[in-house]
Amino acid sequence: MTSQDRLPQTRHLVTEIPGPKSTAAMARRKEAVSGGLGTAMPVIVSRAHDAIIEDIDGNRIIDLGAGIGVVTVGNAAPRVVKAVQEAVEKFTHTNFTTAPYLGYIEVCEALNRLTPGKFAKKSILQNSGAEAVENAIKIARHYTKRPAVVVFEHAYHGRTNLTMALTAKNLPYKDGFGPFANEIYRMPMPYSYRWLGNPDTIAQDALDMVIHKIEKEVGAHNVAAILIEPVVGEGGFIVPPVGFMPGLQKFATENKIVFIADEVQSGFARTGKMFAVEHEGMEPDMIVSAKGIAGGLPLAAVTARAEIMDSSHVGGLGGTYGGNPIACAAALAVIEIIEEEKLVERAAHIGDILFAALNALKAQYPIIGEVRGRGAMVAIELVHAGTKDPNPEAMAKVIKYCQSKGVLILTAGTYGNVIRFLPPVVITDELLKDALGVLAEGFASL
Repeated sequence: MTSQDRLPQTRHLVTEIPGPKSTAAMARRKEAVSGGLGTAMPVIVSRAHDAIIEDIDGNRIIDLGAGIGVVTVGNAAPRVVKAVQEAVEKFTHTNFTTAPYLGYIEVCEALNRLTPGKFAKKSILQNSGAEAVENAIKIARHYTKRPAVVVFEHAYHGRTNLTMALTAKNLPYKDGFGPFANEIYRMPMPYSYRWLGNPDTIAQDALDMVIHKIEKEVGAHNVAAILIEPVVGEGGFIVPPVGFMPGLQKFATENKIVFIADEVQSGFARTGKMFAVEHEGMEPDMIVSAKGIAGGLPLAAVTARAEIMDSSHVGGLGGTYGGNPIACAAALAVIEIIEEEKLVERAAHIGDILFAALNALKAQYPIIGEVRGRGAMVAIELVHAGTKDPNPEAMAKVIKYCQSKGVLILTAGTYGNVIRFLPPVVITDELLKDALGVLAEGFASL
């Protein structure tokens, strides 16, 4: 594909959204696809390049969701496409534990290099974030010979049985799907905007509370792992107060607990660092990666201290498709793009644009209670003016307006009142500002 064949990076509407072709196809979807699957935007995609999605009616839509943080380097990034094409011509599958291949090894080498920590590290590859989180817990339990896992309010870790147990929010993720795995202990998350205590001492107060609960209600000697998102994703892009996570890791280290950072949504250049824990100079025992790792192909990873990763018996880890050779080729191309095109710095620049525009809106519209996040992972929480009462109705109206004008944005939050912004990091300044202009119109329309 030449550069002339790629979609223009401009918003352009030729029909209402959804258009007639998308409407007809959505009717087919309703007949053929499980009703348990939701739809963020009722259009059918025909192609997508970088930060523009084109639907089957010919509308070009600005993508501020990146497939929920997946196509960080742009949709159908040319270098990723080329790497996939070359890989698929060579072989499509052997299973790494049956007949190994270099791509898997090279991705693990890159992860061991890129993740924070000067200690020796090793990695394994899986298909999805949930599968990687499940493997992380499995490995931590085997290494420590302990059963308990500590997680946090507002957390999201996946949709398998164990990861549903780790996830905080009932609807839509857990309701009616139990019983869930046991030995999961949920702790308070210091959610600054909704914290009832002293905002000046929130990090230490929350840390004291969590440590007290672990020691008195669980027993630190029973805890295999503490699992936390450095930026809480589905829960609403909550950023733990500075000092809380390092204090938590210090407690974990002192008690021989594996400290796990779930970087599924926040990793791979999303927050203005390669991994979000780097904002506080942290070196977790274990990091879980997925989403942005492979430019849209299914791949996930667990990277940890070598002694932790080697503690499992031979054959204890694996999976048929984990580290598929085509996905590995995509991941290696993604890493090249991030490093050569300086996308970590680009994410920080996008964050500057987002924070400036969204804070300007906040000053104008009192229903925006808070702007928060890191880098190109930013959210606004909507409330009823003069209160902190969640305002999901206003959120839904703004989302609907933006969609009607050709801007795809996503929701989040425990209370269903958060708009999150996860654009591809390669989005142009002009396209991002166009989308933010539409957002401003959405608030004005209220």
